[in-house]
Amino acid sequence: MSKAKLNAPELALFHPAAHYNAPDEVLSDPQLSDAEKRIILSSWASDIFAVESCPGLRDIPGMGHTLRLADILAALRQLDGDPAREEIDRRWLRPRRATETRRLWSC
Repeated sequence: MSKAKLNAPELALFHPAAHYNAPDEVLSDPQLSDAEKRIILSSWASDIFAVESCPGLRDIPGMGHTLRLADILAALRQLDGDPAREEIDRRWLRPRRATETRRLWSC
């Protein structure tokens, strides 16, 4: 029996962490349909991969770094073609004090 190569292009949907390092790489792959992109991004956004001490991060098995949930959700919104939603999100952001910013980066 031969071993399957997990980084083979035809297995991108089954082992996306072996092929993509960021949500925008998933979005820019012309070989994936929108539905396949949504499957990958939605799986990455799942709470199953949430970092316990910092739920805004996702630790995807096979990927050498964590992803920000906000980046994954922004990619899903971009896939939906919903720029109005992004404008609403930015409008409701409040400026952060320096102490809050330091705390966010510690995750």
